[in-house]
Amino acid sequence: MDRYCVFGNPIAHSKSPEIHAAFAAQTGHKLEYEKRLVPLNRFDAAVHAFIGEGGKGANVTVPFKLEAVELVQALTMRARMAGAVNTLQFTPLGIVGDNTDGVGLVTDIVNNAGVSIKGKRVLLLGAGGAARGVMLPLLEQLPARLLITNRTVSTAELLAQHFAPLGGKGVVSACGFEEVEGAFDIVINATSASLGAELPAVPSSVFAAGALALDMMYGKEPTPFLRFAASHGATPRDGLGMLVEQAAEAFALWREVRPDTREVLEQLRAQQ
Repeated sequence: MDRYCVFGNPIAHSKSPEIHAAFAAQTGHKLEYEKRLVPLNRFDAAVHAFIGEGGKGANVTVPFKLEAVELVQALTMRARMAGAVNTLQFTPLGIVGDNTDGVGLVTDIVNNAGVSIKGKRVLLLGAGGAARGVMLPLLEQLPARLLITNRTVSTAELLAQHFAPLGGKGVVSACGFEEVEGAFDIVINATSASLGAELPAVPSSVFAAGALALDMMYGKEPTPFLRFAASHGATPRDGLGMLVEQAAEAFALWREVRPDTREVLEQLRAQQ
């Protein structure tokens, strides 16, 4: 039986085994998928040990996504642009690193939430690894504007400069939280504020009428950002759909078949 896993630290909270088990049952594929807690200085050894045990592929979560970039022999374009790897393919020629986070986010917005990104004004809160990982897939959807805002303005500006050539003239820009002006059709929270039950310091005026507000975090209760967005007329959406869709992309890379995510997402939401 083919074996897969997710590497992380911490890892007990991961829903990945449950998601991939559902995908396997749905597609008729026989596989095992497990969680692996990895000591902070043992990621390289843990990956090679898993390969030695017959592992076929793996997911990578916090805090090893950057370290995984240095481990692999080849990177896909989206992993290279993201500067982070969350999916490993073990091939006869070596380890290939990919990043399915961005396509997971975009698929959730477009297919599950039913919101087109093309021609829309998009505000991305945060300029760290989570934000960087979704930039390319967002720009591939041809938004009219993509503004990156961050507490440290220089970090947002560097991210904007890196991706500006891919967006076309005037599409990608950056500023600090207190400098955000105008209203946006899609507002994405890629900061870590929700981990500490905090609210990114953006004004309520960022939400256009009927805006979609998406937080990459998920949990049983809405995050402060989602509560704030909903109180100002936006439609709130957590990161559970992104999680399921990025897993489906990884499953498709490994198994060459794309699972239907709707039923799995509904099951997970029912459990929240």
